Amino acid sequence: MVAPPYFDIPPTAYGGIEVVVADLVDALVARGHEVTLFGAGRHATKAQRFITTYDTGPADQLGEPMPEMVHTAKVASILDTLDVDVIHDHTMAGPLMARGRLTPTVVTAHGPVAGDPGEYYRALGGTVKLVAISDAQRSSAPDLPWAATVHNAIRAQTFPFRAQKEDYALFLGRFHPEKAPHLAIDAARAAGIRVVLAGKCSEPIERAYFSREIEPRIRADVTIFGIANAADKRELLSRAACLLFPICWEEPFGLVVIEAMACGTPVAALRRGAAPELIVHGKTGVIVDTPAELPAAIAQARKLEPAACRRHVQAGFTVEVMAEGYEAVYQRTLATVPEPWLLPGQASAMN
Repeated sequence: MVAPPYFDIPPTAYGGIEVVVADLVDALVARGHEVTLFGAGRHATKAQRFITTYDTGPADQLGEPMPEMVHTAKVASILDTLDVDVIHDHTMAGPLMARGRLTPTVVTAHGPVAGDPGEYYRALGGTVKLVAISDAQRSSAPDLPWAATVHNAIRAQTFPFRAQKEDYALFLGRFHPEKAPHLAIDAARAAGIRVVLAGKCSEPIERAYFSREIEPRIRADVTIFGIANAADKRELLSRAACLLFPICWEEPFGLVVIEAMACGTPVAALRRGAAPELIVHGKTGVIVDTPAELPAAIAQARKLEPAACRRHVQAGFTVEVMAEGYEAVYQRTLATVPEPWLLPGQASAMN
């Protein structure tokens, strides 16, 4: 299992991919698999073996290519010395090393697959088994060599359920134009409810966006929380009247959506990306087409039953379901791997 090199596994605060990887590792071990985990910093998973490429993850370089290139090179070198059945890579650079490797590589596409990312996966061709995290993501590039769709998941039992909510809406995510927290402020203000904004704001584009769009909107009804660690996130999500998810891009999943619903907190969202796959409109949240409709969506979402939100996550987004999905991908992948003596060039080498 190859995780990105920026954060501990699981992370103490930001790091959605690392959360998914940690839960997947633990679920696979519980199902009887032996897992070697590659990552950075420290881990708190049940992996039988952990190999780190950085003593401390270079979180301050998130978004820069070099840490992942170094990570990929080190992982590839170490993998040459290991006897493993399947490699599951969650990085962008790592799949480049799959070509010519006898051990099959499964790759989860955690980000967008249109444009250059799509061209990248297209060029990898049959060297990897590509897994989508939503049907929406998959439909944006249907010609890619998809092996399966496996939704991300969470351990719902680690998220506190709370039926009685407080009088605030929550935005939890990066301060980025794609995430559009400025729309969350506008919608909450129009709905007459205060808003709390929590998330990462460290990259240049995030800081510039914050100065341009967020600072001019800050008044008494806006609370800037900053980065929320695992405990803070759960507290904020469980107490909120609703989660605001005003994304302005085709987000392939949106882990915070199922985290909120696990806490019994409904979601008011724009109809982008995978939102319609995650939210049951009118039951666990309200999905609208334009930002102008978000204030009414907030009012409607606040009337929904918290217990229905929790049940929805427990039924369809458990780590056991995710692990079973990936296990099926591994088994199908292994079934198509030729014996070494059938590979081109191997016959002459044996003579």
